[in-house]
Amino acid sequence: MSANSTLKRFTLMLSGEDFLDNDVQESLDGAPANGLPHERFLLGAKLPIAPVLLLGQSDQAFDPNLSIACLQPVHFHATRDHLVLLGQSQVNLTASESAQLLQAALSFIEEDFESPLLFNGGNDWFIQAGPFTSLATHSVDQAHGRNIDWWMPRDTDQEGVAKRWRKLQNEIQMLWHVDPTNEERTARGLPSINSLWISGIGKLQDVQTPMPLQEVKMLCGSHPLLPGLAKYLGITHQEQLDPSQLINTFAWLNQAESIWPILTQALIDKQLDEIELIDFPKGKLRQRIFKIGDLYKRSWKIWNKPTMRSWQEIAE
Repeated sequence: MSANSTLKRFTLMLSGEDFLDNDVQESLDGAPANGLPHERFLLGAKLPIAPVLLLGQSDQAFDPNLSIACLQPVHFHATRDHLVLLGQSQVNLTASESAQLLQAALSFIEEDFESPLLFNGGNDWFIQAGPFTSLATHSVDQAHGRNIDWWMPRDTDQEGVAKRWRKLQNEIQMLWHVDPTNEERTARGLPSINSLWISGIGKLQDVQTPMPLQEVKMLCGSHPLLPGLAKYLGITHQEQLDPSQLINTFAWLNQAESIWPILTQALIDKQLDEIELIDFPKGKLRQRIFKIGDLYKRSWKIWNKPTMRSWQEIAE
C-alpha cells in the first residue's frame, strides 16, 4: 500500500488538446501525434480505445488478446479544398438511423474484416480488427473538425492496409449515398451520414493505466471511456459528481470549473487532504497537488487578509 493511499485525495483531470496551430493548413510531411494527451495518459502508448469502449458498453466476455476496432458512422463536410470530419454528436445521429445504416453496410464490413461483428453499441460498432490490425488511427475526438487528409488511417509496418481500408470506406460511402436513411435526413435539413470512421484499434491487455487511476475507488464523468476503464480496474463509475463521495475519486468532467468551489470547501472543511489536478498545457502532462495553503494568494504585505485564488488562476 502506498503512502498516498492513506491521504484523502480527490483527483481532477482536464481534457487535453493537440498542440497544433489550427489556423495554419497542416502539412502532410509527417504523421500527427497518436492520440489526444488525455487518451495517452489514461490508456498508455498503444491507445487500445476500442476494447475499453467495448468493455464499457457490453457485458459479453471477449479475449483480452483480441485486437478490436471501433467503427463509427460520421459526416464528412466538404469545404472549398478539403473534407472536415464531423462526429455523431455534431450531426444528431439517432440509434435507429445508425442501426439502419449498419444493416446496409454489414455484409461489406464483415467480408473485408473477415470476421462477424462483435457488438453493436448503437453508434459504435465493434469488430475484430483482423487484416486492419496494423493501421495507425485517430479517434473521432481527435480528428473531428479537422481536414481528414491529415487524420486518415496510415500504414505502419505493413503496406497496403490503409489503401484496403479506403476501398471499403469508399464502397460504404457510395452505398449510404443512396440509402433511404440519408434521404430522410436530407429532407429534414440534417447532414447526411456519408462515411465510416475506424479508430481505437488495440487489445485490452495493452491498457497501461497511470498511477492516479490505480489508487482510486471511483471514476466520475460522462466520457464513454470511463465506464470501460472502471470495469477494467474493478471500481465503480458514475456520471455525476456526488459531493459526499470525494475521497479517492478520479473525475474527468466537461465543466471542471463548476465543481472547484465544492472541492476547495472540502479542503477547508478537512473533508479532503489534497486535490490532485491533472492537465495538459500545450499537449504536455502536468500534475499538481493542492493542499489548503495552496489555495491562497501569497502577498508580501503580511497585514493583508489572504485571498483565495480563482479557478482561472489555478488552471492557467
